[in-house]
Amino acid sequence: MGTRSLPGDSRPDPSLSAVTSERRALISLAYRMLGTLAEAEDAVQEAYARWYAMTRQQQQAIESPGAWLTKVTGRICLDLLGSARVRRERYAGDWLPEPLPDHTQWISHPPGAVEGDPADRVTLDESVSMAFLVVLESMTPAERVAFVLHDVFGYPFADVAEIVGRTPAACRKLASSARQRIHAARAPAGPRAHQADVVRDFRQAWEAKDIDALIRLLDPDATMTADGGGMASAALRPIEGREKVARYALGIADKVSDLTILERNVNGQPGLVVQQAGAIVTVVAFTVTADRITHIWAVRNPEKLRSWSTERQGPATDTRPDRRR
Repeated sequence: MGTRSLPGDSRPDPSLSAVTSERRALISLAYRMLGTLAEAEDAVQEAYARWYAMTRQQQQAIESPGAWLTKVTGRICLDLLGSARVRRERYAGDWLPEPLPDHTQWISHPPGAVEGDPADRVTLDESVSMAFLVVLESMTPAERVAFVLHDVFGYPFADVAEIVGRTPAACRKLASSARQRIHAARAPAGPRAHQADVVRDFRQAWEAKDIDALIRLLDPDATMTADGGGMASAALRPIEGREKVARYALGIADKVSDLTILERNVNGQPGLVVQQAGAIVTVVAFTVTADRITHIWAVRNPEKLRSWSTERQGPATDTRPDRRR
C-alpha cells in the first residue's frame, strides 16, 4: 500500500504503511477481548477512524502509532464488553464465541507487546481455543482486558493501567483473579495428533450412528453447548451426561439429511465442520482430556459462520499447531 497525503499537503505520509500494517495484529487482540470477529473488526475500524481524525501534526507527535492504536483499541473493547454483557443476557439460548478457521493468522503479537514466557503465561495457541474463550466470557470486562493484555500478549501492567484506567497494582489483581479462573477451568490436554484421532473417531461414530461408540468416546460428565442465536435450531441449555449428549447428536443425524462432516481446525484445535447441501451449517469445537471428550461446543448461528463461507473445504490438513511466537 502506498503513502497518503493530507488535503493541501503534497508530502506523502511516511507513517501510513506502519499504521495500516498493525491492523491484523490489532484484530487478533480485539478478537480475544470480544469473542467475535465482527466486533473485533468494528473496534479496530473505530481506532483507525480516531487516528485519521487527527491532524498531521498530532499524528507526528505520537512516538509509537502502533502502541497508540493498541491503547485506543483496548479502551474501545473495554466499553464494548460492558454493553455486550447486557445484550448477551437477552440472547436466545447460550452465547458462544465466534469460531474461526485457520488459527495461524490469530497468534501474532500486537504492536508494542513485550516478548516473554513467564511460567504462568498461557500459550498463544491456547488463548484462541474455544474452551479458553468461553472462560474469558465469565470474567468482568476489566479482568478480561487486563488478562489478555498482560498474560496473553505480555504487556507490562503500567501499559495495561493506561488502557483499563486503573492503577498498575489494581490491574495486577485483575489479571491474577482472571488467571485463577483459567487455571480452575483448564483440563490437561494430550498431544494434538491424539486429540485429532479422538475427534476423527467421534466423526466416524456419528456418521455410522453408532451410539455405543459415541458413548465410549464421551466422558461420563460430558457437556454439549449449542449456539443457534434464535436463527438456527439448537438446544437452549447445555446437555449434560454422555448418554444424553450421544442421543442428541444421533437425533440431529436422524432428522437432517444430506449432511457432510469434515475434519477441520476450529480455533486452532481439532474440530468438525458440518455441511448440508454444500452449505456450512455447524462448526463444532471439542475439549479432549486423555481419551475422552469432556465438552462439545456447536455453533449454528449463521452470523457466526460467515468466516467459514470462503474456507476451502478440501481434505483435512495437519492439525498440529504453528509454534510461532
